[in-house]
Amino acid sequence: MFNKRILTPFAAAMVVAVPDFSAAASTAEQTVARVEQTARTLLERHAETAGWSDPVFELAAVRGARPIPPCGQAVTVETPELRQPSRVRLVAVCPGAEGWRYDFVVRAKITANVAVLAADIPAGRAVAAADVALRRTDISTLTETVSDLAALEGMSARRSLRNGEVLRQNMLVAMPLVKRGDAVRIVARREQIEVSMAGEALDTGARGALVRVRNVHGHVIRARVTGAGLVEPADMPISIQSPG
Repeated sequence: MFNKRILTPFAAAMVVAVPDFSAAASTAEQTVARVEQTARTLLERHAETAGWSDPVFELAAVRGARPIPPCGQAVTVETPELRQPSRVRLVAVCPGAEGWRYDFVVRAKITANVAVLAADIPAGRAVAAADVALRRTDISTLTETVSDLAALEGMSARRSLRNGEVLRQNMLVAMPLVKRGDAVRIVARREQIEVSMAGEALDTGARGALVRVRNVHGHVIRARVTGAGLVEPADMPISIQSPG
C-alpha cells in the first residue's frame, strides 16, 4: 500500500497509558523511560495506520535545560499532537498539588522496508513490481513511501525516475484506462442482473474516475471507470475492480 502522510493532530491532548511501569514514585530516569515508551507506542500505532512494513525505531528523549524533578506518584505522559514522527513532542506530568509539567522532544530514527527503484523509468511509463525492490531504508523524514508492491498496478511515472530513488506516492499517477473519444462499454450490474451497451467517452479517466459518456441513444451520463474501455453508471454501487 501507499504509506500515507499523517499530519492531522489529535483533537485534544491525550494521555497514553503505558502498563509496564508501576504506580510508585518516579525518578528522573523512570520519567525518561516512560516518555520514550510512550513515544514508541505512538509510533507503532502511526506505523500501522501509515502502512509501514516492518518498522524499527531508535528513540532518544531530549531533556530540557532544567533538571527533571522527582515525583511522589507515577508520572503520566500527554501527547498534544503527532506532526513529525522523527520528532515526537510529549509532556510528562506529575499529578497533585505539588506536581509539575516537563516538555520533551523524542528524536526517532525510523527504518522500514519500502520500495526503491531498481531501474530508470521514463516519465509516463508504467511502473511494475519488477522495477522496484523492497529495501530497509531510513524514512525518518520521508512521507508517502510505498511498501505494498501490489499498489503499483495501474500506476505510471509522473516524472523520470532514477535507479536507487526511494519511490514515493507523489512520483506516481494513475494511468488512464479510458480516453476522450474512445469507444467504451457501459456495464450496469445489480445483484444477478447485468446490462451493457456501447458508448463514447467524452473525458479521459483512470480507474475509479468519473467521466462523461454518451450512450447509443445520445444521452450523456456520468460514469465511473472500472477497467480498460469499461465504465459503469455513477449511480450504481461502487465497484472499481477489474472484471474477473
